[in-house]
Amino acid sequence: MSLWRLTVREILHRRTGFLLGVAAVVLSVLCFTGSVALLGRFDADTEEQVGRMAAETARLLKAHEDKMRRTTKGLGFNIHIFPESQDLAEVYAKGYGSETMPQEYATKLADSEIVTVNHLLPRLTKMVEWGERGRTVLLFGVSGQVPIAFRGANKKKPIMGPVAPGEIVLGHELHQGEGLAVGDKVMFNGREFEVSKTHRQRGTVDDITVWISLEAAQEMLGQPGRINSILALECNCESVDRLGEIRGELGAILPGVKIIEVQGKALARAEVRNEAKALRAREQAEFERGREAVRATRAAMIGVLVPLVALLSMAWIAYLTFVNVGQRAREIGTLRAIGVGSGKVFGTFLMRAALMGLAGASAALLIALAAGFGDALSAAVWAALIGGVILLASAAAWVPALLAAGKDPATVLRHD
Repeated sequence: MSLWRLTVREILHRRTGFLLGVAAVVLSVLCFTGSVALLGRFDADTEEQVGRMAAETARLLKAHEDKMRRTTKGLGFNIHIFPESQDLAEVYAKGYGSETMPQEYATKLADSEIVTVNHLLPRLTKMVEWGERGRTVLLFGVSGQVPIAFRGANKKKPIMGPVAPGEIVLGHELHQGEGLAVGDKVMFNGREFEVSKTHRQRGTVDDITVWISLEAAQEMLGQPGRINSILALECNCESVDRLGEIRGELGAILPGVKIIEVQGKALARAEVRNEAKALRAREQAEFERGREAVRATRAAMIGVLVPLVALLSMAWIAYLTFVNVGQRAREIGTLRAIGVGSGKVFGTFLMRAALMGLAGASAALLIALAAGFGDALSAAVWAALIGGVILLASAAAWVPALLAAGKDPATVLRHD
């Protein structure tokens, strides 16, 4: 009798035990597959939730950072560019310099690919007498900010708007003291202007400042096409020597110009904006650590679950095989007595266990596919799983099969 035929007859004769073994394999494989599917779904849901939270946090932090950037822009320009011949001691004493440079310097900077500063504002400044009102005022001639050409649509919004020709902007002390309001006509050193804006009290020299268009100031001061400074706002770059980098870049475009930084404004602006960036980075790092913790938990659960399921399955199959060998002791003895070799007896029980594993794993695959979680494992993994279950089932039956093959027929049949 062939090994295959002997195994089939053995299964059919003791089908209840075989089906119990198949059921054990089915439950074990489904437990494993279902756990993987649930963990995979949990992982996907968690990743999606964490992703949404990270995106929302990034959005809020970006909005916070943008708000801080807009707020710190209110601190004003913090980079001042002066002509090469300007004595900075005069600037520190008077707040402006008397030397001038071509207005085209601002355009030259704007047409270059500078990255260390933004918001270029050429101006002409001088302390003058307001003849009609008998006051000493600080005259500012300003044009609109010169846009940096290479940035195109990404150019920065102006900090300070232009003063249109024929209009005048007055500091608090001037409009308050002279009783002037927006819309009033006023003579300023022989020219008529309309008050377009008045400033609140700032407690600085701005309170006695007059702003007019750059072209009007150049004509009034006899300085056509000339300016005495260019204001700029440094970019919020993380650098050990921000001012050194600014001087290096601007000096290569406008050799000889003198550049100073208003430290208080620059430091406050950099600290606030860098704090916002650091907060954003810390929050994102927290989310990353949370994700890693979820993954670690999932891996630990699978690491415990897989060996446990495999051990229970092997123990159950081994138990069923031991029981079957005990119940079939007489039959095994008879087979040995009529010439069936121990190898064939051993192979019968081993093949029975292997078929038990194959049938159980295949049934579990069909059930998983029907239940909709069969795709938790790929086809290759399913193939490896079925092969592994067959090997484990065979290994579980190894010892009881070996005992069955080693039974002495004379000893077994002596009790009959």
